Amino acid sequence: MTRSQATEPMERPELLSPLALAFLGDTVYDLFVREALLREANRPTHALQKAAAAQVNARAQAEKAQQIYPLLTEAEAAIFRRGKNAKPGHVPRSCSPEEYSRATALECLFGWLWLRGQAARAQELFTTGGTN
Repeated sequence: MTRSQATEPMERPELLSPLALAFLGDTVYDLFVREALLREANRPTHALQKAAAAQVNARAQAEKAQQIYPLLTEAEAAIFRRGKNAKPGHVPRSCSPEEYSRATALECLFGWLWLRGQAARAQELFTTGGTN
């Protein structure tokens, strides 16, 4: 795969499974969190890691999902619902099944937006709803 192929929008990312979209969306969301933290202040890496972990976990992502859901377009909401209804193999003990479901929905949405070449929209949703 050439570099341009990796950055070009995918033709029909909605054909991927919601868990495959969430697989990518987890990384996209993590990237946004890490970039935001670096832009805030220069800190030791252990402090950056701790701050990132506080935001990139199912409970925090579920909270973010609730904040952005009312702002989604019809197509975005449909992808979000697909992610929410996905059946992962397990749920971590650190959160409820409902929280994990909303976190998966958020990751699914971010993966779908990224593959569609809509990183700016994903960033817009990321920065919505207060501190990240």
